[in-house]
Amino acid sequence: MSADKARIARQFIQSIPHARALGMQITALDDGMAEITMPYDTRLIGDPETGVIHGGAVSALMDTCGGAAVMSHPAAPAGTATIDLRIDYMRAATPGQSITARAEIYHITRNVAFVRATARDEDAELPVATATGAFTVEGS
Repeated sequence: MSADKARIARQFIQSIPHARALGMQITALDDGMAEITMPYDTRLIGDPETGVIHGGAVSALMDTCGGAAVMSHPAAPAGTATIDLRIDYMRAATPGQSITARAEIYHITRNVAFVRATARDEDAELPVATATGAFTVEGS
């Protein structure tokens, strides 16, 4: 991946207010692949009794990671938007642990990139969630 592509993708993520608010950090980036980590934060708890992170925060992480994967693809864009995102929650994330999403493009056309993503906490044996999505491929 070109240094320019990596810089643009990182700037894109940091320019999204909710990504900054959720503490998202790109931990890996390659052609058509992104990995983003979101630290545990008590402000994101969805169930006060268990301390489990709200599914909406996990959804935002996976969506943002999918967009970063698209932006990192050599044939892709200066920008992207989510067309469709389906998330299957497999289990509750372990309270106190960060969650890392990894997204990869498995097919790309001139207009649409198709992405698969997985979110795992630090236990990482079983995923917290999996997702498939479609994202726009916009010209630069």
